[in-house]
Amino acid sequence: MNATSANPTRATRPSAATKPVRWAADTVATMREGARLRLDYSAQSLWRVDRLIEEIRREGAPYAAVHTVLRGFGAYAGEVIVRCTGAEWWETGGEHWLRTPDGRLWDPVDEARRCYEGDGSLRLLCREAVG
Repeated sequence: MNATSANPTRATRPSAATKPVRWAADTVATMREGARLRLDYSAQSLWRVDRLIEEIRREGAPYAAVHTVLRGFGAYAGEVIVRCTGAEWWETGGEHWLRTPDGRLWDPVDEARRCYEGDGSLRLLCREAVG
């Protein structure tokens, strides 16, 4: 049995999903190994992610220093939405965003940036996207 037949969902995901899926997986691994925090791709786990972003913001790290971390958190939130709704990743001009089955567009990577600026929530974005 090859990888495609073993996991047909992976074979049908659009190529735009490749980078965000990797960013999300890297974030899950980093949080598990570095922070001893288990992220399980549940909507509830986004509470912890929002709190982590808030802690980073309070520490005063410059955006340039945390850009990659925030991108990973946004991609993780996007993957939570994908798993809850069947959304698909899309890419335009190097930017990655989601389209949910109802046709709405979401930018979880930008929402992570907004969280860092104190004006966003990945948990609330997911709640709104899931409906």
